Parts: sequence; structure tokens; C-alpha cells
Amino acid sequence: MDMERVQAISMSSMTEGCVPPEFIRSEKEQPAITTLDGYDHQIPTIDFGDPDEVNLTRLIAEASREWGMFQILNHGIPVHVINNLQKVGEGFFDLPQEEKEVYAKSPDSKSVEGYGTRLQKEEEGKKAWVDHLFHRIWPPSAINYRFWPKNPPSYSRDANEEYAKCLRGVADKLLSVLSKGLGLGENELKESVGGDELNYLLKINYYPPCPRPDLVLGVVAHTDMSAITILVPNQVQGLQLFKDNHWLNVKYIPNALIIHIGDQLEILSNGKYKSTLHRTTVNKEMTRMSWPVFLEPPPDLVLGPLPKLISEDDPPKYKTKKYCDYVFCKLNKIPQ
Repeated sequence: MDMERVQAISMSSMTEGCVPPEFIRSEKEQPAITTLDGYDHQIPTIDFGDPDEVNLTRLIAEASREWGMFQILNHGIPVHVINNLQKVGEGFFDLPQEEKEVYAKSPDSKSVEGYGTRLQKEEEGKKAWVDHLFHRIWPPSAINYRFWPKNPPSYSRDANEEYAKCLRGVADKLLSVLSKGLGLGENELKESVGGDELNYLLKINYYPPCPRPDLVLGVVAHTDMSAITILVPNQVQGLQLFKDNHWLNVKYIPNALIIHIGDQLEILSNGKYKSTLHRTTVNKEMTRMSWPVFLEPPPDLVLGPLPKLISEDDPPKYKTKKYCDYVFCKLNKIPQ
């Protein structure tokens, strides 16, 4: 084990009624101080089944430019598929600690895949109130089954493989709509992020109860490195985004998928689409969990502003580089 897991720290902290000092954020980050409560203007919620393609494209493009995050309903993934994904994820974190550690990533691993607690360089020595499990779910050539839990028994085929199959249809439609929203051909964005080699990286976030949710964060403020992130939350409130200099709560909507525009789409669009800062808070009584899938380009794919989206009046705003180099810089807090 590379460090004590937050799940175990939670158990002792709830008994003692306090949290270790390395989890307490500065006042500029503490949720009780920095969250704007009572704000009614929610992120856009979009009917993904809208038969009017022009209207759907307009709504998604506007949400991607103005918010960088939106929720979609009528996305076509059956409720039982999402429920199964959540059930087996919960089942994994209910396993005995020694069984979870079988899937732990080694401290010197260059991959994010596996069970763990620390993900990136921690500023000021502060820690996040979360454990996680990462593994790829698509394409088959990218999957390392060493990180797919054998328990619960239905984890693999009945849950994750079925969800991956359904999710690909949502992802393809999203990329097509987003591409048209930039005035591009419907396949141009997908091809620019890797086409059929686009990696689907699942992360299960486990945020156990915390006696002082006013002082800690589950995940610190960040933007996603991916092209797009498609997230399934549980019913416990926690996701926040930063807009107009305020942290706003993202309302939980049953059966909705939360879509994040990632850094790579901001880069490819030359800033027309926005990768928005977001973070996660935690709860005093209940465990929060989420299942984001990061749609990632292949590691050696070179990405930069698309030539069709730059001009003399709108020159490139971002550097062109391999995705693996972008990830290394981001995780190690090195300027891009």
C-alpha cells in the first residue's frame, strides 16, 4: 500500500469528529467559505433525443462555449445499465481492504490505472478526500484486465462491458454534434482526437463521509485533460463548477449524464469551446461516488488548434504537442 486510504481515515475521523490537518484546505478553497449558495441558474440540461438536429447542435455548442459543462437526458443508455455500473462499483469499494489492494497501482507506475488515493502532485502538501479506481474500458487493444476487479463477479461483462458498448454511441453522437457546432464536418472532431483509437478511461471516485465537509475537498479545482468527459454521479450532491468568479453547485438530475468539455477540445477549437474548472465537495453523512469516463486521444497523437479554426484574426492560442506530453506536464504542474 502506497499510503493509508481515505476510506480507512474516514472511519477513524468520524469516530473522533475531526480530520487530519493535511486534508484541511486554505480559506480560499474551503467549500463553506467559497460556495455561492442559493444560486438558481443551473448548467444547461439538454434533451439529447431531440429530433431537431439543428436545435440540438445549437444548444450543445452554446453550452460548450458558455459553460463547458452540461447535462443530457434521453441519451439512450438504459437505466438498468447505469444501475449495474454503479452497483458493481459500490461492491468493489465494499470489499475487504486487502482484496482492493490487489488492484493497487505501483508507486513507480507511469500509468494512472489501478486502485489508489494520490493522483497528481499535491500543492502545499494538502490531500484530497477520495480513493479511486482507474481502468480503460475501450478499445479492446487498450484494456489491461489486471485492473478489472474479479469481484463482484458481474463487474466485467454484465456491467462495464455493457456500459462501454452503450457509451460509444453517446460519445460518437456528441463528437458529431460538437464538430458541426464548430462548422466542421460531422466526423472531423472524432478523427482529430484519435478516431476509433480514442481511449475510454473509467475512473470510479469514492468519497467517504467526512466529519468536516466544510473544510475539505474530494477533488481540488481542475480541468479535465481529456477531449470529453462523460460522468455518472450518484444521488449525493458534490460536483461544483467555477463560473463568473463563483463556485456553483451542479444539481443532481436522476438518469442524466454530465458532460465536461476537456482540455483537448478547448485546444482543438482554439478556445471556442471551454474546458471549465470544477471540483468536488463531500458529505458528512453519506458516501458520494461518481463514474466519469475520460475520452482520451492515443498517447502519441499530436494535438493543436485545427487549421480550419485559426486565421490571421484568430491565431493559435495553444501549443501543439503529443497527448502524453500534455498529460505529463498537467499531472506534474509543469506549464504547458
